[in-house]
Amino acid sequence: MKGKRDIEVLIVEDDFRIAEIQKRFLEQVEGFQAVGIAASYIEAKTLIDILQPDLLLLDVYFPDMNGLDLLKETKQQSKQMDVIMITATKEIHKVQEAISIGVFDYIIKPVVFERFKQSLLRFKDYHGKLLQLRKENIHVTQQQVDRLLRKEVAGAGNEKAYLPKGIDPLTLDKVLEVLGKVEYGLTAENVAKEIGVSRTTARRYLEHLVANDNIEADLSYGTIGRPERVYMVPGRFPQNRS
Repeated sequence: MKGKRDIEVLIVEDDFRIAEIQKRFLEQVEGFQAVGIAASYIEAKTLIDILQPDLLLLDVYFPDMNGLDLLKETKQQSKQMDVIMITATKEIHKVQEAISIGVFDYIIKPVVFERFKQSLLRFKDYHGKLLQLRKENIHVTQQQVDRLLRKEVAGAGNEKAYLPKGIDPLTLDKVLEVLGKVEYGLTAENVAKEIGVSRTTARRYLEHLVANDNIEADLSYGTIGRPERVYMVPGRFPQNRS
């Protein structure tokens, strides 16, 4: 059975050897396809217009152009295409300019495969989320926007490789397991007692899961004291306890 369409990538690099290395790197990351290599402004413009790739791997300096100028041009034309800069350019003002124009990532040569792969996996996750939101044609929530802007990998098989500092995958699994066993919301204190950690630690894990849309949070109002923040799996709601 044929899976989803591969993400189509155009490599814009005037050094043929480096372009070939990038192409071989791409071939080692599932879900991507190199659709062309451009070594000049004219070639890049022509292939962008004809192929309409999803992603551009773009250098900065060329004999006949500045890659940042091409980046500006594509953004001004509202082309539905993202850009990862891959360049030896290390000047901070160039990096800042690229970021302000809207690059997805900025990789400094020589390219290390693991760093290259990490960037592509992040883009794959971001691209997938974006396509799904477009398909659903919905107004996005703040959490969905936050996830897009953070560009975190949250797809199956990638969560543990990209967890932020201070979040242990085994503890995270325990938190999810506890929440999955109940039909109502649990407070951070409830979860802490269940898995044997401090309330502060439990809250950190719970808020991480909320930020990534794995669980939901709401307020539960009791008869005394202030309302408690309650966490639950999607689709379940906390019950007010009297």
